[in-house]
Amino acid sequence: MALRERLNGLTLTRRQFAVGAAAGGGLLVAWYLWPRSYPSPLSPGPGEHVFGGWLTIARDGVVTVAVPQLEMGQGVNSLLAQVAAVELGADWRQIAVEPAPPSGIYGNLPLAAKWAGLWSSVPSLADEADDRLTENFARGEMFAATADGTALEAFELPIRNAAAAARTMLAMAAAERWDIDFEECEVADGFVTYGDERLSFGALVEDAASYDPPDPPPLRPQAASEGPIAGEAEAQTAFPRLDLPAKVDGSFLFACDIRLPGLVYASIRHGPLGQPELSRFDADAVKGMRGVVGVVRSKRYLAAVAESWWTAEQALKAMRPVFRGPPGFDSAAIEPALEAAFDTVEPEAIVSYGDPGELLAAPSHTSRYMIAPAVHASIETASATARFADGRLELWIAAQAPELTRRAAAKAIGIGARDVVLYPTAAGGSFDARLERLHAIEVAQIAQQIGRPVQLTWPRVQEFQSLPPRTPVLAELAAAFTPGTGGQIAAWRTRLAMPATTREFGARLFDNATPESAIANAAGQADPLACEGAVPPYAIANIAVEHLPVTLDLPTGRLRGNSAAYTAFCTESFLDELAEKAGQDPFLYRMALLGQAPRMADVLRRATRIGGWDGGRRGSSQGLAMVRMGSADGGGRIACVAEAALGAGGVQVTRLSAAVDIGRIVNIDLARQQIEGGLIFGLSQATGSSAAFKDGKPVPRSLRGLSLPVLADCPEVIVDFVASEAAPFDPGELGVAVAAPAIANALYSATGRRFRRLPLLSERQ
Repeated sequence: MALRERLNGLTLTRRQFAVGAAAGGGLLVAWYLWPRSYPSPLSPGPGEHVFGGWLTIARDGVVTVAVPQLEMGQGVNSLLAQVAAVELGADWRQIAVEPAPPSGIYGNLPLAAKWAGLWSSVPSLADEADDRLTENFARGEMFAATADGTALEAFELPIRNAAAAARTMLAMAAAERWDIDFEECEVADGFVTYGDERLSFGALVEDAASYDPPDPPPLRPQAASEGPIAGEAEAQTAFPRLDLPAKVDGSFLFACDIRLPGLVYASIRHGPLGQPELSRFDADAVKGMRGVVGVVRSKRYLAAVAESWWTAEQALKAMRPVFRGPPGFDSAAIEPALEAAFDTVEPEAIVSYGDPGELLAAPSHTSRYMIAPAVHASIETASATARFADGRLELWIAAQAPELTRRAAAKAIGIGARDVVLYPTAAGGSFDARLERLHAIEVAQIAQQIGRPVQLTWPRVQEFQSLPPRTPVLAELAAAFTPGTGGQIAAWRTRLAMPATTREFGARLFDNATPESAIANAAGQADPLACEGAVPPYAIANIAVEHLPVTLDLPTGRLRGNSAAYTAFCTESFLDELAEKAGQDPFLYRMALLGQAPRMADVLRRATRIGGWDGGRRGSSQGLAMVRMGSADGGGRIACVAEAALGAGGVQVTRLSAAVDIGRIVNIDLARQQIEGGLIFGLSQATGSSAAFKDGKPVPRSLRGLSLPVLADCPEVIVDFVASEAAPFDPGELGVAVAAPAIANALYSATGRRFRRLPLLSERQ
């Protein structure tokens, strides 16, 4: 069924989903290297010609790029559209984007490979996935999840191939008219030219549809980042974000903005943690209540449906639902359970090289670090809109794993996935929250029972209570010095006591497990992904990383920064302690350990220069940290100098100076936004973002209680990018990971007190 037909009943047109352009017929261009067994998921409208699933070139010259990743503020729509525009030779003003529906064409192979241990029952895939098996999974299961910064790695080359194919076909069509070889044509700014001859894309589309491009199509030479990244103003002018105008004027559509004929609104109550089953509620309390449409009772929730969301919320308060189960979960149980693991749980080796065991029999220094659970706190809570009619479900939702979300919704109401149409919407913030899909299941069930289109929006307290937070961690780090060297590190060990959090997440995502089942399935298992980033990026000959799996009655999940947000805090805080014990400047101490890591050394030198590093002396209020993500030869690197102190209002951060190497930079403006936003997000984790649970209920119950930084708390942020020819790396997590340890080390400089807990002003420091 054509996309515009599936929008029947909406006041929205197809092109209102495509930001920045008007409707028109067009040419859909394939990436010809992909298996022909995966047809385009888009059906042609009148005058359209379908060849694949990436680009549409309309008769009016509009170029629409199909984007298979969720736009959640990171700018992925603009980023992937820019890749297509540059390769194609289009003018940025003629570019639009359209969310791509689930299809094997859009399989995210790098993410499927990284998460192979979560989706595959083949044990060997926990370490390294077979390429063919990974591709079969990613394409066969239509796995196009948005996570781990894989958008460029997964889709840059396919989009470039599609755009190069389209460019060649347009040139062929023009060359036929001018009786020349197509290689003689130039394609730029939305036109094909030869000398004084000039034809627009729109004028050539119909003829171009009949040509086949060379296989593979010829790609344009790809420029590296230009040093010293000087053309930022020009880059921003050339490729401004496509979504900004609509976000500024309020016309940009999120899941909670969908409006359908006859739409009603739902609010919901889940049980406290540990008490998942609905026991009773006062149904009589809403009889005759004006605006109430109905009440939906499930084993695990109670939902009220009304003519307005506020009325639905008041109905729930009146019904006072009660849930049953064991005593509600209490956060006071977390730390004792993690501490006990060091005496009762056998460590599982994640990484080990050299001979750290013997050298660490009597370590020179040991410290423990405690990381509390952290919540997502996105602006938009879980929201989705559903319409069920004639055995078919339509679902408007922001989903990081759209096909898995579609299947979960179908299963929940007893229909086949083929009978579910998912319309991807952008997310009003996610931080990996929209990898979970409980609200998709619930809105499907509510719409089926009510018989009208329904929009479900979770209250903030339900988001805190029902969305798994980032895992708590108790880490013990130990190091041994080489005798007589003045602090040279001979051996390093990191032990992490925590749940097998990514295995829990994988069971929910791939197996549709309940939170309780996911915890039970993951119990006692080592979790390499949960320990990712724990290997220090320094030249140390003997290293061990060990996981102590701990089972808690607290479902845990992914959060922006993920494991690096806690492993980097522990590593960089501990390294500062070692530098002090060795009597050395933290900067010089790190530099001595980076002899085989020139890219790391470069960002460290740059950060200290722009941050005015003065040696980290007591009272300077300066702290230093650095992080490497990805592979040692690729990946991204960041170093940060923080200036912070304690004041009457708590932690006061006045400046963050960061140097960043993310390889070839595709869009400098988006990269800067990601680093700056990541640093502020990391600041929020340093000062707050944590929720406790009392009797299974979250404390606090609102954003106000999370100690999130407001505008007045935001420091001056300086970012220096390194010019590089290395493969591009997504910058979204780097700032998150480096901010908290840099701030903690700055607070030590300011106060002489070590802060070994996140949030930094937690009790028992």
